[in-house]
Amino acid sequence: MTEVSDLTVGVFGGTGPQGRGLALRWARAGLKVIIGSRKAERAEETAAELRSEAGVEHITGVDNAEAARQADIVLIAVPWEGHKALLESVRAELAGKIVIDCVNPLGFDKQGPFALPVEEGSAAQQAEALLPESRVTAAFHHVSAVSLADLSLSKVEGDVLVLGDDREATDVVRALAETIPGFRGVYGGRLRNAHQVEAFTANLIAINRRYKAHAGIRITDI
Repeated sequence: MTEVSDLTVGVFGGTGPQGRGLALRWARAGLKVIIGSRKAERAEETAAELRSEAGVEHITGVDNAEAARQADIVLIAVPWEGHKALLESVRAELAGKIVIDCVNPLGFDKQGPFALPVEEGSAAQQAEALLPESRVTAAFHHVSAVSLADLSLSKVEGDVLVLGDDREATDVVRALAETIPGFRGVYGGRLRNAHQVEAFTANLIAINRRYKAHAGIRITDI
């Protein structure tokens, strides 16, 4: 598996539950983590909280552009409504870098969660269109933020589907997933197949609501 221990991971959306949870686990695994936010002060507040929770010092917080400049690999974990604007704002800083999109375009009504239509096909494909000089992948859609935040759990069991058209980039993201105990990175296909992976999050939310669980996914026979 690809070596990733020396990478600096930038997290956009680190002030939200999914990005925060992944940042916490990566920092506990020894990776240097940078939280990005529109306001550097808010990013540093979150970083300070995570330093305390994780018991480590290698988490910092800066504004989005600076996080993009400093990071080797970047996770996009912002709400769908702010996805396009964020990526447009850091296009230059993300050139040449691996970008992991874990945004799920979902809507909610009285019947529960449902997938929203995306003109480009998926959030990941929108990222690919907006970041033509970046190496865009898709991953971490089906990971429980609640489980990630619960450090009493030594492992967070589940498979992380990694999609993308750049084999080396998907191998790096798979290795990054496996720095978190219990995770296994599994190649899930080309980026054009990201829609159904993003949309399946609606099914998982429905499952977790019905069974009062924090279910993820597991791929059998590999």
